[in-house]
Amino acid sequence: MAQKEEAAAATEGTTAAAPASQNGEDLENLDDPEKLKELIELPPFEIVKGERLPVNFFKFQFRNVEYSSGRNKTFLCYVVEVQGKGGQVQASRGYLEDEHAAAHAEEAFFNTILPTFDPALRYNVTWYVSSSPCAACADRIIKTLSKSKNLHLLILVGRLFMWEEPEIQAALKKLKEAGCKLRIMKPQDFEYIWQNFVEQEEGESKAFEPWEDIQENFLYYDEKLADILK
Repeated sequence: MAQKEEAAAATEGTTAAAPASQNGEDLENLDDPEKLKELIELPPFEIVKGERLPVNFFKFQFRNVEYSSGRNKTFLCYVVEVQGKGGQVQASRGYLEDEHAAAHAEEAFFNTILPTFDPALRYNVTWYVSSSPCAACADRIIKTLSKSKNLHLLILVGRLFMWEEPEIQAALKKLKEAGCKLRIMKPQDFEYIWQNFVEQEEGESKAFEPWEDIQENFLYYDEKLADILK
């Protein structure tokens, strides 16, 4: 797997070296002192919630590249299915994004989307996350699972976050031991996100166009995760 992040960023109009917004968008007029002052004075990013994320966010943030330079936030798309005693299922979906300056998206999910769990209900939750959890978020997930036995969580990730670090490897193993199902996104999972969580032109739905090396990169991360969890 020899894909270079610089090439990917150039293709998408975003480079790590060039001034850009935190979402991978090119910023204009940065030679304007007033514009620079405005950017510098912006407050820290907070958690953003919504139903569908912009196309350019998806194409940049979810791309399963090996080198994730410039991708300094987490995007989390979720599907929550709540089943009652009678078998009725209520489903909801949406997405969260963070800037790593406040709570991470994984923690924000439990703070804002599912802050409490009714013991009489069954919760099946699926996350589609741009990268795997950090050690602190993994710990929060584990604690939530231990307290909520009626919660079943499946996490699909596009990339592995700092997977070579022993602390991260240990955290991923603990997630598995806690009952959390963790796997790498396949190309069809990215297509699912595209169809269900990405903004489409009104009255028009464009087909998902896989990027170069999407399958190769999936196999790369899938092998790494299998080695960590074995």
